[in-house]
Amino acid sequence: MRERTASARDAARSKPLVDARSKTVSAPSSSKLTNQGVNPPKSSETEQRPIPWPTPLGGLAYQRDVLERSILFFDTLRKRANAMLEHEQAGLPPLLNFKYETLLDAREFQRPANYALLRITEVGDACWDDCVDPEKPPVIVLDPRAGHGPGIGGFKRDSEVGIALHVGHPVYFVIFFPEPCPHQTLSDVLAALEHFVAHVAARHRGTKPILYGNCQAGWAATLVSAHCDTPMGPVVLNGSPLSYWEGEPGINPLRLMGGFVGGVWLNHFLSDLNLDRFDGAWLVQNFENLKPGNAIWDKYANLFTKIDTEHDRFLEFERWWNGFYRLSGEEIVSIVEDLFIGNKLEQGQVRIDDHCVADLKRIRNPLIIFASYGDNITPPHQALGWLPAVYETTDALKQAGQRIVYLTNPHVGHLGIFVSASVARFEHRAILENLEAIEALDPGLYEMIVDNPTGDPNCERNQYSVRFDPRQIEDVRFTCPTKAFERVRLMSETNEQLYRAAVSPWVRAVANPWLSASMQWLHPMRTSRYLWSERFFPWMGVFAVLADTVSKNRHALAEDVPLIALERQLIAQVSSFWEAARRLRDAGTERTFRTIFGE
Repeated sequence: MRERTASARDAARSKPLVDARSKTVSAPSSSKLTNQGVNPPKSSETEQRPIPWPTPLGGLAYQRDVLERSILFFDTLRKRANAMLEHEQAGLPPLLNFKYETLLDAREFQRPANYALLRITEVGDACWDDCVDPEKPPVIVLDPRAGHGPGIGGFKRDSEVGIALHVGHPVYFVIFFPEPCPHQTLSDVLAALEHFVAHVAARHRGTKPILYGNCQAGWAATLVSAHCDTPMGPVVLNGSPLSYWEGEPGINPLRLMGGFVGGVWLNHFLSDLNLDRFDGAWLVQNFENLKPGNAIWDKYANLFTKIDTEHDRFLEFERWWNGFYRLSGEEIVSIVEDLFIGNKLEQGQVRIDDHCVADLKRIRNPLIIFASYGDNITPPHQALGWLPAVYETTDALKQAGQRIVYLTNPHVGHLGIFVSASVARFEHRAILENLEAIEALDPGLYEMIVDNPTGDPNCERNQYSVRFDPRQIEDVRFTCPTKAFERVRLMSETNEQLYRAAVSPWVRAVANPWLSASMQWLHPMRTSRYLWSERFFPWMGVFAVLADTVSKNRHALAEDVPLIALERQLIAQVSSFWEAARRLRDAGTERTFRTIFGE
């Protein structure tokens, strides 16, 4: 377990990502084509030269190959549907690829919340004592509660949990259960997380734990840091939005959604219909709508063309992606109203309890911010844009005694920050192996530059170098149409007041368990998956028999076969169409938003 399993970046970066002249964070020129979060189809030799005309014999071989791939493809969809239903029937347990024990269950706390603290006890044949160094600080990995179940930080070996164990840290994992506790609030969740941090610190004789927050869990970890009295070590924020109005026009449309649905009232309405629970499938549907080409075409085309190698990876990821959890009505309303529409976190207006609000200036433990220009859900704008709002100048940051370090990836998508094996083995390992250096920095803002001159994907610690280049707060100040988002916030508050007073009581009166269950199982994110199961359509069982026969006598064609090359070209053209349509849609959305709400 102590062997190095590192992977280098695609190319070492020699220049900083901050352009002081433009006073903004700019991506390297090589990443401009992929900052949509969707990599454009790569050209190949077969795409550049004329494709030879296929022979009749080659046409028959291609037809057989397509038939075999079609059988295996539909059998994979059948397996996905069955896995989804089995996971639901099992109670949606966390998808961790590590053995663990439960230490604390927050459902039993005085202020109950549907969270629990786990301790990773075993990795394969290696136990806890063989993996960790007791002298190293513990790492607490917090998974995002944004529609899916827990496990993204550790559902495979090359993950944040796995890398932390490889480096030698004791690892704890925070999970949550499918159903929220009755009337659970964001304050209850934060209280549970604070209890977890204190418990881990006590188990390690007061050693400051390291918090690893992914996406939504990143801003939760930030709130805990601003409020928790227990001494904490560095907090790593991976693709975590803290400045919700920021983004690049035409590229990050998710921040505009609140304006088009009239604000938070719609979330409240859906929660009322579902007996004060908000179905996470709606959130996952929003994520898929960001890249409809990938959701409708690309991932299935990739599975079809590479069915012999993509089968297991597809099923592994889809099992996590299609496990939908619920939030309480109080939670989703406060999250959307205060954070995504209100943008109150950076303004110090998020109320944690009756006695205080979250003040990010109270944070004294180092913050490490990991963002990517390929992330169209949480771009660097949202990960870093809060800094000038909290600290007006670099001197103000230094006087507060705070150390903030950020590093960026030029192309990886939002989920790649958490699940990419290469990112886990290199960027996340580099963060963990340099925490002592980060804590030793003088107060200020730094960019973490990681150079790997060898280009060796399995480089040792002494084969790559890390430096921390000082940056200025003024360099991460972005231009944002603040007045437009203020108008959206006012509209949302007005609509929510009207809905809460005049409509909500009636909706709650007609809501019932039958309607709630119908809404759940008829949601398109579920029906589009489970209807491929033979439990609903018995003839799908035929594919299980056919796939078994095909697998034993597969006749796969080589990539350089003319008809295979032509097929790849057609698939790439369809992908390009979807990408062009998405760009037009996002540009039109941006223009419509500015027309309605102003600059």
